[in-house]
Amino acid sequence: MNTVTADDQIDPLMIAERWMLDGREVAVATVIETWGSAPRPVGSHLVIDANGDFHGSVSGGCVEGAVIAEAADVIASGEPKVLEFGVADEIAWRAGLSCGGKIQVYVERLG
Repeated sequence: MNTVTADDQIDPLMIAERWMLDGREVAVATVIETWGSAPRPVGSHLVIDANGDFHGSVSGGCVEGAVIAEAADVIASGEPKVLEFGVADEIAWRAGLSCGGKIQVYVERLG
């Protein structure tokens, strides 16, 4: 049984702000482009902290694990990344993105 908490209803960017005010290092991943069938629309956000905690979604669960792993590198280096996932990408297949589309995700450290 899935339970929806009050935090589930809060915009991920508001969560990012709260986490930053708490002194956490934070990255935000944003869907910047989609082609074909994509699980989330352009503008969708996933926020990730240095401990791997996350809130929001950029892929409906398909590639979140890969984005979270890349976000750890972005937090550590401060260098933003553009990630692309599609049915031809091995990472996307392993992560479950077999919906026939592609997504491009921009990951940047905040603060």
